[in-house]
Amino acid sequence: MTWLERFSFSICFATALWAQPVLVELFTSEGCSSCPPADALLQALRQSQPVPGATVVAMSEHVDYWNHLGWRDPFSSGAMSARQEAYAKRLGGNGPYTPQMVVDGEAEFVGSDSMQARRAIALAAESPKLELKAEMTSPKKLHVFAPPGKSSGGVYLAVVYDPAVSAVSRGENSGRQLIHVSVVKSLRKIGEMSRNKPLDLEVDAPGERLVIFVQERGQGRVLGVAEVAARQSAGRVARWSPQK
Repeated sequence: MTWLERFSFSICFATALWAQPVLVELFTSEGCSSCPPADALLQALRQSQPVPGATVVAMSEHVDYWNHLGWRDPFSSGAMSARQEAYAKRLGGNGPYTPQMVVDGEAEFVGSDSMQARRAIALAAESPKLELKAEMTSPKKLHVFAPPGKSSGGVYLAVVYDPAVSAVSRGENSGRQLIHVSVVKSLRKIGEMSRNKPLDLEVDAPGERLVIFVQERGQGRVLGVAEVAARQSAGRVARWSPQK
């Protein structure tokens, strides 16, 4: 290997190590016939990580306003509908719809649009973020740390999981076998990040996989995000840990 090849390899390796984590939220429903392609796109983004310089941290958020149309989505919740409604008020557009993808709290578009997703993720990866770290200090305790930043916001903890294949027997997707990834089981605020002050907190952390993120007030821009397995060995630190 020549010196130029070694230099190029070093740059590529460093880029891979320092890929910027980007939060990709998909608002979806099993009662919506347009949603399965978006579910598949979220799965592909998380598994293949196709955007150079970015690490996709995925959250699948199932809304409940389709439930009265023949099929009750077992993963749906009013909390996810309310979160989407808050985005609709801030980002504009035609109001809540499915499938809708939101990248880092700033860009929204039809959730099955692969080209738009890649563009938005690449753009988000160019913005500097908090160096958010998450560490399991015990089997059920999570330590979250970030150095001082120029912005303030809420700190949130989502428990996510990959459920078994879902067999839909009624509604628009009747007869289909649907696959979901990173479904949000619960989402709660666990603290506050203050401007020019470090973040340092420890919380209970149930579940198998956790997404931790800091978001500007008013459900604004995502300032930092990390993903960690709750069952990882205590003392292991992760800025992000995409599960494939």
